[in-house]
Amino acid sequence: MPVAIITGASRGLGFALAGALANAGWRLVVDGRGLTTTPVAGEVVALAGDVTDPAHRADLVAAADRLGGADLLVNNAGILGPSPQPVLADYPLAVLREVYEVNVFAPLALAQLALPGLAERGGAIANITSDAAVEPYPGWGGYGSAKAAIEHAGRVLAAERPDVRVWAVDPGDLRTRMHQEAFPGEDISDRPLPETVAPAFLRLLADRPPSGRIRLADLAVRT
Repeated sequence: MPVAIITGASRGLGFALAGALANAGWRLVVDGRGLTTTPVAGEVVALAGDVTDPAHRADLVAAADRLGGADLLVNNAGILGPSPQPVLADYPLAVLREVYEVNVFAPLALAQLALPGLAERGGAIANITSDAAVEPYPGWGGYGSAKAAIEHAGRVLAAERPDVRVWAVDPGDLRTRMHQEAFPGEDISDRPLPETVAPAFLRLLADRPPSGRIRLADLAVRT
């Protein structure tokens, strides 16, 4: 039974991926800032905490080690920043630093801690990203540039450590609270629920393609 660490699993995409992996027989270590109970059934260790906290990150890896060691790290936890999002010319730099702290530095730090064990088991890192990392959407400069930074950090890490797969996983537009915050006051009910992309994520894990950028929509339509 493989072991996965999934951050930000209390709701949204993280919750959906945790459920899919648990149903597929994975043992899980999950976290969330507001996590109070185990979010899914199965062999799951749930730890409340903030990924920007070094002690919490160490606890996540230690919990995975007690289960036999992580085969997969899913860096899903993230923040959008202000809502509505400000243009870069007016973006408060203190807030931008927080966006980078959560979306760039924390996942990289967690990857550093998990990397030795992942390498031993030929494991993988999945950094959840967005098309805002590659498209210059007005108003998305803070979140988008942070996602671009973690994507490029992942590419460099993959080049340096070919013994571990490093994927930048773009799930597409989904009906989540974060996506609603990105479009305050708008109806986003036309977006698919996070659970709809979970089968594509499981296909990614089964196929184990080389490190790189992965659009789950491409896996979902492939036959």
